[in-house]
Amino acid sequence: MAEATLPIARLRECDLYRPLPRGWVQCTACHHWCAVPPGEAGRCGVRRNYGGRLYLVTYGRASAVHVDPVEKKPLFHFHPGEPILSIGTVGCNLFCQFCQNWQISQFRAFKVDPTTGEPDRPIGEDWPPERVVETAKRAGIRLIAYTYNEPVVWIEYAREIARLARAEGMKNVFVSSGFETHPTWAYMEPYLDAINIDLKGFTEAFYRKLTGARLKPVLENIRFAGTELKGRVWLEVTTLLLSGHNDSDEEIRGMAEFLSSVNPEIPWHLTAAHPDYRMPELKPTPHGTLLRAYRIAREVGLKYVYLGNVLDPEHESTYCPSCGALVIHREGYRVRTLWKEPGVCPRCGARIPGVWSWEEGHAA
Repeated sequence: MAEATLPIARLRECDLYRPLPRGWVQCTACHHWCAVPPGEAGRCGVRRNYGGRLYLVTYGRASAVHVDPVEKKPLFHFHPGEPILSIGTVGCNLFCQFCQNWQISQFRAFKVDPTTGEPDRPIGEDWPPERVVETAKRAGIRLIAYTYNEPVVWIEYAREIARLARAEGMKNVFVSSGFETHPTWAYMEPYLDAINIDLKGFTEAFYRKLTGARLKPVLENIRFAGTELKGRVWLEVTTLLLSGHNDSDEEIRGMAEFLSSVNPEIPWHLTAAHPDYRMPELKPTPHGTLLRAYRIAREVGLKYVYLGNVLDPEHESTYCPSCGALVIHREGYRVRTLWKEPGVCPRCGARIPGVWSWEEGHAA
């Protein structure tokens, strides 16, 4: 059957793309802006051109589905202690040399039969959007996370799950590299409640060499989420500190000053790395490095700084910036709130920004 008239049975035509001459298409989901020739895929490997149309070959196929604590995303100011159904597919628009989910995110070695939509090897189990939402509903879970690999590369699948979830009174969370385009924000934002964006480093050289992406769009997206979406989508930021690569005082201070310029109340998670994927020589991040970064961030003026991938209750817990009282105690994924009213300091009554109840959005 000619490609121009394919009935792609198992594939979902993408919403975020535009046609180009000679049967090419341009994906508009992320800042790679991939121009894709017929029969080929974008850099993510899962948005593929058949007959001059872009299709998502992973629609309805999940490579990982788990129930996690929401703190694992990590989100510390968004429904603490709640379970969250977490789902991911294969493929990614970044190529992080230190990726800790590389088995799925960097999976590219498959082909799809354009007449049937079937891959030549397994790329995930069948998880249509209705099944995802029904599974969460039956388990009494009210949060769904799009995570494990970059959700922007399967944005049409994520959006349909999120739409159905919102209709059931659930909330939706993105765990993202922050490489989205404005068309993607407009497409997803009506169904999005929270996002954690990775700020992987603070130099173009780091981003280009170790991630295959660029820094500027990430900074623009953090600023956009922290200002234009403020009050609608809750934002937290994570940085994985890689020994000898992005952990200098200068770079940490630069990231902290940038986040503070957006909003000093953005929670910033500083997390420990370990050797993985193409960086087996990487040294595990020392606890002392995390503490040094924590002190710099607090000196700059960030009010909520947390350490991750280590057991450190003191630096995992939330304190009132007004009086210093302990508001949320964390030890690993064990969470204990000390407030009488959600999000309110039990000592001085100051309001802690976040999404604490199902009735509210979040504090401006």
